[in-house]
Amino acid sequence: MTGLVVVAVGGNALAADPSRDTMSDQLATVQDAALHVVELVESGWQVVLTHGNGPQIGAILRQNELSAETVPAMSLDFCGAATQGTIGYLFETALNNELRRRQLPATAVSVVTQVLVDPADPAFEAPSKPIGTFMEREEAVRAARILGWDVVEDSGRGYRRVVASPQPIAIVQREAVRTLLEQGFLVIAAGGGGIPMSETATGALVGVEAVIDKDHASAQLATDIGADTLLILTNVPQAATGFGGPQEHWLDELTPEDAEAHLAAGEFAEGSMKPKVQAALDFLTRGGRCAIITDLDSAPAALVGTAGTRIVRG
Repeated sequence: MTGLVVVAVGGNALAADPSRDTMSDQLATVQDAALHVVELVESGWQVVLTHGNGPQIGAILRQNELSAETVPAMSLDFCGAATQGTIGYLFETALNNELRRRQLPATAVSVVTQVLVDPADPAFEAPSKPIGTFMEREEAVRAARILGWDVVEDSGRGYRRVVASPQPIAIVQREAVRTLLEQGFLVIAAGGGGIPMSETATGALVGVEAVIDKDHASAQLATDIGADTLLILTNVPQAATGFGGPQEHWLDELTPEDAEAHLAAGEFAEGSMKPKVQAALDFLTRGGRCAIITDLDSAPAALVGTAGTRIVRG
């Protein structure tokens, strides 16, 4: 079985080792992802690739901090656009090289993607998404006072800036993505969750200071382009209940009702598996056929039903 699949790759896959974080290092790392993605193309799937940008946007924010006295800081929407460009370039290079090596006719192309959000989203009143580097308490207090940042203590590791993470409403470039797919392109879109945009009373779009969750943006993109399947790639082969404990149980296939029950029971961690399962359910609720959560190595097997956690409408 094949069709149109949105494949969501996490940003940490591009900078898993902090000691190897140059662009050339990241290109070498992303080449492994390209092997698996092109394998899906070779199997007959139409692919739209999305990616995270956590480590990369953190690096830009750190550059902002270090050069604050000499260079104007980039706002979050500019940071998101910059990472879409650089990471899109990495994926284009790796994917096109692998497509050529296998003598496949497709070409990878990246789309700098804007995502519509509601300016009245409650997330703007309660910033919760940690970004950037860790700070000592004194530095965090100073950043809050001078820069107006919202800062929180993060898991005993120090203080970090937190920003709003609103829900996506629609992908602005959805028709462009559809057109590229119709022409046979392998499309890279909604990188880092896309650039959050709000619509003014006159219909103009303006960038906003926020970060959209990559998995939720991927689910919205999958809905907007009519994808059959949403494939969310993480660092474990399946979702599990009791993860890491003596009662750990790996999950092969769930109904949406099963997944909802596990969410209600608190089985999936905030900032980890929980948003992935929520994004999968959102996609299915809006008409998607199948959502799968697995790791990169298992992606080809997951799409034929022999790996990963599958959430399927009855």
